Amino acid sequence: MQGANDLAVLLRAGALPATLTVVEERTVGPSLGADSIRAGVLASVIGAALVVVFMLAFYGMFGLVANIALFFNIVMLIALLSVIGATLTLPGIAGIVLTIGMAVDSNVLIYERIREERRRNGRNVVQAVDAGFRRAFATIIDANLTTLIAAVILFFLGSGPVRGFAITLAIGILTTIFSAFFLTRFMISEWVRRRRPKELPKGIRTGMFDGINFSFMNFRKISFIASAVLVVASVVGFGTHGMNLGIDFTGGSVVQVESKSGPADIGQIRTDLNGLNLGAVQAQGFGTDKDVLIRVPAQDGGANAEQSAISKIRTALDSSYNFVRVEVVGPVVSGELSRSATIGVLASLIAILIYIWFRFEWQFAVGAIIATAHDVLLTIGIFVLTGSSSISPVLPRY
Repeated sequence: MQGANDLAVLLRAGALPATLTVVEERTVGPSLGADSIRAGVLASVIGAALVVVFMLAFYGMFGLVANIALFFNIVMLIALLSVIGATLTLPGIAGIVLTIGMAVDSNVLIYERIREERRRNGRNVVQAVDAGFRRAFATIIDANLTTLIAAVILFFLGSGPVRGFAITLAIGILTTIFSAFFLTRFMISEWVRRRRPKELPKGIRTGMFDGINFSFMNFRKISFIASAVLVVASVVGFGTHGMNLGIDFTGGSVVQVESKSGPADIGQIRTDLNGLNLGAVQAQGFGTDKDVLIRVPAQDGGANAEQSAISKIRTALDSSYNFVRVEVVGPVVSGELSRSATIGVLASLIAILIYIWFRFEWQFAVGAIIATAHDVLLTIGIFVLTGSSSISPVLPRY
């Protein structure tokens, strides 16, 4: 009886009305989702095709081996994503495309090391292949671990879409290392064992740069001055003009609508929305002549005010337009994302600094961090100059 009474109390307490406030909302219509999938798949196919052609042309048979390893690398990546039940997002597809490019990085390092051992050190093909894999291993591990550090930090500090990118990138790094040092090595070892070659396979890359003696350091003063000027200009531009931050950092709403019949009347949309007292609402063409992107600034009154603004827009445009995409970010979420982004960048730099410091020497660590900070500042300068509102993660590569 006592247990039944306790259960009844719990059930009655659970039935009490509770007011929920939507602090972040992202809605994607089926047509936009299908278009995004097609665009992502197309980008992956184009990227893979260009990489395949490049490797075949530059490295001949070794390029064919790299392409086979790349195919199995992508298969393993997709298989692991399926096994862990990861949700594939657009940033996740971007992670797959990035993995395609990064996967052949390892092969290029190995092949160039093999060529170096053969050409400069005078080793035979068997010795050159063995030394090439052995000496490239540490370089590839260091390069991929620094990127993995950034991916892990992105996962723990990022939001949903960013976490999807981080998971895909991290798994892609692991499959890349596996395919480079097991699958690629196995295929090349079998080629050496069966064919007993006297020379390495030829391609466009063979000897392309071997006879060039260009002293880049002769231009170091000009390069340093140009970099310093650009970095100072980026900092000044960021401090005075600022960046065109997206709603993830500023709060507000983004609505994409599609005309139900004929081209969209952007002027009429602006007239209808300006009468809603929602602030400086922006409407611009997006994609086809039937699509319009509407940006609504953050509303005073918190998250409920954001939802009220979306309701007003739906009431004003629902008769003539289909709502393809709606994104609403409240002030609380945008503030948390800003803090997370700042902490993520600083944490990545510190973690990589510590890794390189222990792995090599402190001079290399300081140099790597200065180079990374230089790249980040120049990237910010480009965003300030172009007025772009989307910020992509800058992943360090060494």
